[in-house]
Amino acid sequence: MKNESIMKRIFVVLLFSFAFSFSYAQKPRARDLGIPLEGKTGTFNAITDVKGVEVGHTTLISGEGKLVVGEGPVRTGVTAIFPRGKQYDPVFAGWYSLNGNGEMTGTTWVEESGFLEGPIAITNTHSVGIVRDAVVEWEFENNHFDPLPDEPDVFWALPVVAETYDGDLNDINGFHVKKEHVFSALDNAKSGPVEEGNVGGGTGMICHQFKGGIGTSSREVVINNTTYTLGVLVQANYGTRESLTIAGVPVGKEISDRQILMDPLKRQEERGSIIVIVATDAPLLPHQLKRLARRVPIGISRVGGYGGNGSGDIFIAFSTANSGAADRVDTQQLTMIPNDKISSLFEAVAQATEESILNALVAAETMVGKNNTTVYELPEDEVIALLKKYGRINP
Repeated sequence: MKNESIMKRIFVVLLFSFAFSFSYAQKPRARDLGIPLEGKTGTFNAITDVKGVEVGHTTLISGEGKLVVGEGPVRTGVTAIFPRGKQYDPVFAGWYSLNGNGEMTGTTWVEESGFLEGPIAITNTHSVGIVRDAVVEWEFENNHFDPLPDEPDVFWALPVVAETYDGDLNDINGFHVKKEHVFSALDNAKSGPVEEGNVGGGTGMICHQFKGGIGTSSREVVINNTTYTLGVLVQANYGTRESLTIAGVPVGKEISDRQILMDPLKRQEERGSIIVIVATDAPLLPHQLKRLARRVPIGISRVGGYGGNGSGDIFIAFSTANSGAADRVDTQQLTMIPNDKISSLFEAVAQATEESILNALVAAETMVGKNNTTVYELPEDEVIALLKKYGRINP
């Protein structure tokens, strides 16, 4: 009887997992709505199309009604991105800030060394410290580092942890993100399809005054007869309604209802932030990756972002090519794409950034947070009707 009970429980868990996976697989994305988007995507149309890249989320949602600091409501989380899975093998990287009203730790060492040495984590503004400390502890416990040749007992890390502000919906000063939540996002990171919308660090985020959050996309680019993959992941929490543009259509100006209920900021100008992670398997050196990061704003501008004064727009790009380049002792032989051949990757960054933001908007669902503040999801039927009205989709 005991074994039969265990088998029944296993069956229920498997059934639930299958149902969840099926419902997730059926969730529409920007392309599913018929939004015209340029470029050829990878298999999953996600940052994980770059071989080795893994993404994990921890999503924290609890409580409702009036804000009680320390109790909730809670609408937050953590997202983790590994460039090469959980093996330690630093990647070349470069970063760029369009507007610096935000935080991405560890970037001074990325700039100086040219390497990203561990996972990237994204969370809310007031949880950067705990997430950073947790990443350091996780790396130490999991031997995710290369000891110094002459000091094998020495371990030090400068993790890259970025943030956007979710305090409109979340009890941000309750500090609900804990070490175990960071460990969970790191431990559960995987390749394949990536959850989008109200998940992980994007749980409580707002984009162009609609519900925002996590979004991702990828592109395939052919250079010198070799196909390379470039992927983007965004945590979108920026923008005004009026500036929202989809496929060249002024969607935000056309959809004047569904404004944020009980909006504490009375948003009249661009606030919030956007964090963008760019990954590629194309062999690029740090200065070239910085050039990729500098092209991210082109994709953001296509959706109507312009890097307002209160916005933290910070981006990092890395390449999974040149494995072993961070060897501490031996001279390395490296490969790189010539600068004269890099423009197609610039275009891919712009395209995948635009689509990642749209995927975040399409995936996100209406959320009620602290003090019953309500942020509505993007009304997909109205968007489709507007794209038809402006001739961007055939009637």
